[in-house]
Amino acid sequence: MFKLLRQSFLMLLVMTVITGVLYPLAATGLSRLAFAHQADGSLITRDGKPVGSALIGQSFDDPRYFWGRPSATAPNPYNGGASSGSNKGPTNPALVDAVKQRIATLRGADPGNHAPVPVDLVTASGSGLDPQISPAAAQYQVARVARLRRLDVAQVQALVSAHTQGRQLGVLGEPRVNVLELNLALDALARR
Repeated sequence: MFKLLRQSFLMLLVMTVITGVLYPLAATGLSRLAFAHQADGSLITRDGKPVGSALIGQSFDDPRYFWGRPSATAPNPYNGGASSGSNKGPTNPALVDAVKQRIATLRGADPGNHAPVPVDLVTASGSGLDPQISPAAAQYQVARVARLRRLDVAQVQALVSAHTQGRQLGVLGEPRVNVLELNLALDALARR
């Protein structure tokens, strides 16, 4: 009996070292070698200082900037520690009211824009952290951003086009625009 307990304890110790120490160290080391930028959080820097991540959205409410998807995280938007969806279905009165309020906010920021509002500007994603919007959502905001920044609409559309990413491997996902990167490009354009 003592021999069996000793073997079991030794096996537990060996497996703990392999699966709890060696494997995580090897996986972390390989990921840092193969995907260094992603392993470091896909940080976006400006003037040598990190300003955000390409993987987690940021809240923009100034009408001179492009706005991203609404965040479902609480109490603060884009809180990585509270990642989750709202779990509200399309017939939920609270979701309907939230969408109506978001549409009113968009219309209030750009009263002359009577185009249909893209769905990703008024609904949160499953994670509540999306850093990207659809090209249609970016195009919806071009006139407002151009007007408030006193830029030519064609200039702002060119920035949107330059920051539109296609489908991964040509077939996965949808075309998208990273809001933080686009807004940083807008600021860089204004500094010229």
